[in-house]
Amino acid sequence: MVGAILAAIIIAAIASGVKGFEFGDGPMHAPGFASNGFGDRSPGGYSFLAVAVAEVVMTAFFLIVILGATAKKSVAEFGGLVIGLALTLIHLITIPVSNTSVNPARSISQALFAGGDALIQLPVFIVAPAVGAALGALAWKAVLAGPEETELAQGVEPS
Repeated sequence: MVGAILAAIIIAAIASGVKGFEFGDGPMHAPGFASNGFGDRSPGGYSFLAVAVAEVVMTAFFLIVILGATAKKSVAEFGGLVIGLALTLIHLITIPVSNTSVNPARSISQALFAGGDALIQLPVFIVAPAVGAALGALAWKAVLAGPEETELAQGVEPS
């Protein structure tokens, strides 16, 4: 959380270097300091339901990728590349929908600077990623996890 807020401070310092920039909602924003939103705060005007579904599904997908890339049977050297490419894909899909959350710390840090409606809509970008992460973990465990991961999750040393 601290890192996300520090990053937002750096972005604020850079963005405030252009004439006409101001914090909050306004013409110099994309929208509201790149904070997340639905309805008129969504870059593409997507509804609450569309944004919530996108955030849940993309977070679940991201967690499945992370768990797969870091599993005992994976090739560890490619984990970072796979996770980074998955996050890039998620951003390409969801920036037009919600400005992409999939991380409550990122959402909170930007909403603190945007204020107003960004703070009012913020709970969606805390709850949806949490639900998506839970669903992703359940899907991973039920369908994709090998015995070595499920044994470790149950506190049993693999044989």
